[in-house]
Amino acid sequence: MTYDNIACAVFIDRPNRFIARVEMEGKIETVHVKNTGRCKELLLPGAEVWLTASHTPSRKTGYDLVAVRKSSGILFNIDSQAPNKAAYEWLKEQAFDKIVPEYAFGDSRIDFYMERGGIRWLMEVKGCTLEIDGIGYFPDAPTERGVKHIRELTKAREKGYRACLAFVIQMDGVTEVRANVRTHAAFGAVLDEARSAGVQVLSLPCHVEPDKLEILPGMEVQ
Repeated sequence: MTYDNIACAVFIDRPNRFIARVEMEGKIETVHVKNTGRCKELLLPGAEVWLTASHTPSRKTGYDLVAVRKSSGILFNIDSQAPNKAAYEWLKEQAFDKIVPEYAFGDSRIDFYMERGGIRWLMEVKGCTLEIDGIGYFPDAPTERGVKHIRELTKAREKGYRACLAFVIQMDGVTEVRANVRTHAAFGAVLDEARSAGVQVLSLPCHVEPDKLEILPGMEVQ
């Protein structure tokens, strides 16, 4: 997926999880952060960040912060909506007969329902923005919603669906995502249960540019 406009700025601070202050062309701008996770190791004073302009005149913030370059030099996409958009483009390349986003199942909405050759799939997508020593970790903050979604995938598997949890890695050079049990032990526990129940868990490597997040070829939903 690509952004139709992009601008570079310098990160100053993040007063709360929804907004940040940046310096752009000599001016201080308050911008919307498109990620409610902590991102503490990424959003540091002086970091190079990228913004997209909002097309909604009534909004209080004119820009969305979507990418940041870590002190290591690696570029991260931190837009929480980008993984689903990239996953949808990736799924369309896999010759499914039907792809339905935001599919109601149980008490949740699962990111994608797919059909191919009479087989039904459910797939939940999670974006990974936490990297430690070349390994991706999820989540970077406790996520009861994430736990609930994995339990729904396990139920779907029991009802005859094929089920998949896909981690979209929002940085270059990382090929594996592990459960961040130090941050949320319950997430790791339900992930292990899901694997044992036959839920496919995919780590999807990506290529990131300031205006792009693209899943690399080579992985498929099975």
